[in-house]
Amino acid sequence: MRKIILILITCHLSLVTFSQDMNALVMKVKAKLDQVNDYEADGRMKTDVAFIKAPIGKVKVFYKKPNKFRLKKDGGISLLPKGGVSVNMNSIFSITDFVALAAGEAVIGGTKTKIVKLLPSNENSDIVLATMYIDEANLLVKKAVTTTKENGTYEIEMSYGQFMQYGLPDKVVFGFNTKDYKLPKGITLEFDDNEKKISEAEKLKNKKGRVEITYTNYIINKGINDSVFK
Repeated sequence: MRKIILILITCHLSLVTFSQDMNALVMKVKAKLDQVNDYEADGRMKTDVAFIKAPIGKVKVFYKKPNKFRLKKDGGISLLPKGGVSVNMNSIFSITDFVALAAGEAVIGGTKTKIVKLLPSNENSDIVLATMYIDEANLLVKKAVTTTKENGTYEIEMSYGQFMQYGLPDKVVFGFNTKDYKLPKGITLEFDDNEKKISEAEKLKNKKGRVEITYTNYIINKGINDSVFK
């Protein structure tokens, strides 16, 4: 019996230690992102959603602490899932009360990462679970899979370059299930002539959507008026 109790105590202490280690890692990544009070970025957006034709277009992205985020597209329709836009790394790390748990390791884009599951303690948080793949050496999030209450599950994968010291990516790829996505008003689906005419909901069911943004420039910590986000 004593041996069993000792084993249970050891396992408990190990779990506590792992949790503390992951919390410390998350806080280091957060501290890196906290260097950025605001930014304005130029980029090009490519949309790949089943049955929807959307050309590559120029975009301008705005961010301001703690979680204000807006994307503007030059002409055409900005086809991004609501949750996918708001769930960027800065928004995820604006969560102050959470539990971080170790979930193994994985190689993302040739980089070894620590897998961390972030569980918000606040039951009112829209984010239910965020699984992050963190490059521990450079304190960068290479990939995040986020489950929300209102907008389904989204995957974000990031590549870094000249702005990595701020934790800002050169390229972001959003992945989402179209069944969780409501089409904005004014968007029509384009079908092949030989396809049977069925409902839009059926066409989108269980399909994958992908939005890729490649950033060409960032203006960091120069101040952004709140009116930009209205």
